[in-house]
Amino acid sequence: MFQMKEFPEFSWSHSRHKLLMECPRKYGYTYYISHNGWLFDAPLLAQQAYRLKKLTTLPMFFGQAVHNVIEKTIKRYMKHHYIPTVSELEATVRSDLRKAFIDSRDHGDLWYHKPNHYIMFFEFYKHGYLTKTETKEINDRLGTCLHHFLQSKTFKELTSHPAINIIESKKFRSTYVDHIKMYAVLDLLYQDDGKYVIVDWKTGKHSTDDLTQLAVYALYVMKKYEIPLEKIEIRNEYLLTGSCHTYQLNSQDIQSLLNLMATSIDMMTTYLKQPDENNPLPLHSFPENGNPFQCNQCFYKELCESIE
Repeated sequence: MFQMKEFPEFSWSHSRHKLLMECPRKYGYTYYISHNGWLFDAPLLAQQAYRLKKLTTLPMFFGQAVHNVIEKTIKRYMKHHYIPTVSELEATVRSDLRKAFIDSRDHGDLWYHKPNHYIMFFEFYKHGYLTKTETKEINDRLGTCLHHFLQSKTFKELTSHPAINIIESKKFRSTYVDHIKMYAVLDLLYQDDGKYVIVDWKTGKHSTDDLTQLAVYALYVMKKYEIPLEKIEIRNEYLLTGSCHTYQLNSQDIQSLLNLMATSIDMMTTYLKQPDENNPLPLHSFPENGNPFQCNQCFYKELCESIE
C-alpha cells in the first residue's frame, strides 16, 4: 500500500546535480516544494509547483519520443530480427508528437487537474501556440536523427553480432554509493565479446556534461553488476550529426566523479534543516539564479514572480 511521506527521499543523480548548479530555487521547486503536489488536498504552492514540473518543451518531448522509438526498435529486432525503414520510425514519432500537440492545444483544463496524464508544451503554456520556426526545426531533425540511428555504430553492432546480450534498456535504476542512493537512467547496456557497452543516444548538440553523465552510468554498472572498469566501454551516439564518441575510463576518472558527488551532496545538504529526514529549509533559503535569460525560460518563473 502506498504511504505518503512528509519529505521526499534523498538521492543523487547527474540531472539533480546539474539542476542545483543551474539554479538553487529551481532545484527547490523540483525536489521539495512540488513533493506531494499530486494530492488533491496538498498545499496550493505544492500543487502549482508539481503542475509546472510536469511541463515539457517541444525539443524535450521530441528527444523522449525518439528515445522511445529507438528502444522499441531494438527490442523488436532482438526478438524478430526486423529492421524498420526511416519512414516507419518517423510515422511513430509523428504520431506521438501529434498526440502531445492535441493535448497541449485542446486539453489544457484536463492537464491542469491531472498534469501526470496529459502533455503540456511549455511553448503552448507560455504563448498559446508553437511557432513555425519551432516546428520546422523539429521536422528537420526528425528524419536526420532516425536515419543516423539506423546507421549508427551501436545499431550496426546489435544487428551484426548474434552473440550480443542486452542487459538493460532505458529504465529508472538505482544503486548505492557510500550509503547514498544514486539514480542512473541508461539508454542501453549490452554485453559483446567480453566487454560491456553503455550507450547514450543524443538528439541535441554536444555538451561538456556528456562525459560526466556517462561516467555516472559506468559507476552504476560497476556497483550494480560488479563489473571491472576495464571491461566497460561508454559511448555517446549523436543522432543529429551521426557522430559516435567512445571512451574508456580509468580509476582516476571514477575518483574524480566520486569527488564531484561528495562535493555536490555537501552542497545539497546545506539546503536541509535535518539531513537525516531530508527536511528542506524554507523556500527563500534557495536563492534564485538571477540570470534573465534562464529565468525567462524557466517553468517556475510565475511562482518566483508571485512571491516577490
